[in-house]
Amino acid sequence: MNHRQRFLATMRYQPRDRAPLYDFSFWDETLPAWQPQGLPAHINRANARTWFGLDASLGGGEPPGWYTGIDAGLCPGFEQAILEDDGDVYTERQGDGVIVRRQRSSVSIPMHLGHTLVDRASWREHYLPRLDPDNPARYPADWDQRVRSWADPDRDHPLFAPGSSLFGRLRDWMGLENIAMAVYDDPAWFEQMVETMAELALGVLGRLFETGARVDAVTMWEDMCYSGGPLLSPAHFRKYLVPRYRRITDLCRKHGCEVVWVDCDGKIDALIPLWLEGGVNCMFPIEVGIWGADPLRYRAEYGRELLMMGGFSKRTLAAGPEAIDAEVARLAPLVEEGGFIPMPDHRVPPDVPLAHYIHYAHAARAVWGRGVNLEPMAARQHAAADAAADR
Repeated sequence: MNHRQRFLATMRYQPRDRAPLYDFSFWDETLPAWQPQGLPAHINRANARTWFGLDASLGGGEPPGWYTGIDAGLCPGFEQAILEDDGDVYTERQGDGVIVRRQRSSVSIPMHLGHTLVDRASWREHYLPRLDPDNPARYPADWDQRVRSWADPDRDHPLFAPGSSLFGRLRDWMGLENIAMAVYDDPAWFEQMVETMAELALGVLGRLFETGARVDAVTMWEDMCYSGGPLLSPAHFRKYLVPRYRRITDLCRKHGCEVVWVDCDGKIDALIPLWLEGGVNCMFPIEVGIWGADPLRYRAEYGRELLMMGGFSKRTLAAGPEAIDAEVARLAPLVEEGGFIPMPDHRVPPDVPLAHYIHYAHAARAVWGRGVNLEPMAARQHAAADAAADR
């Protein structure tokens, strides 16, 4: 089977040669940290999958053509600029208009100092014009060439299209406290912003579907949960977001796209049924976290209605070969059932040794991949695995 056939068969619970073998990429610091441990210097996020023998990385290392190249965010973005530089610490305006303080020697999330989006006036002036779905700059320059590939029924790879974001990007642009207050202080404005985000998704996807593109999944990004649950109450989620998700997912299904996934970290339990109500049927990356999210538990609770990707804890990768083998085996029955593509539940951090990740790649290929029709793996990896087996 080719990559597209395998992805679709998995999401449709149909027979296939093996499960897709994806990852979710790596922290910026991880691959450099692995170089003294044996990773070749030329390996980066874009080509790491080829060294580890995986099919794709959903963090920017997929083979060419899997994503459309359409920009479904701010277009154009804000001009990035360093506003103040104190050596190791500097203040920067990001491309989304957020002002942050960064530390060159630290890998932590930057401190937010301020936001360009603060009220209705700044929304109208700085953001609304950047959310026009008809802006030609959103679309690849080689549009006609891509359209021919997208419409090809014999294409050998899946096509993933952007469904934008209804809440997560707004939260980024405004800051959590500001958007939390807007829901109560000016609900009409909050709804207007959410509606604009929905219209952006509908406009971009509508233009894509009009080409005859055979889209296999639409991707959305929200990151609207933390360790304790959602950042927006389920009541507000149902009132403002669910109807707009439904408009987007109805458009997708009208054009034959059965899978709509949402990328959301944190404890998503309270929102899963609401996403399903809105037609968003695939959760990614099933971050295990300290709250213990578990793909097996979700399958028991929601049955085959819920599709999933992720669910392999990065903490297990750090724990070592025995823990890795146990978790690969525990997830194997769910992998065999289908509707689930296992992979690390976020970008792999640098505290995971290279040897552990090599072991994970071999275990995934042998158990989830059944050892058949696999992508080539670097010879150095085979030698490392053989040496580990001899020990």
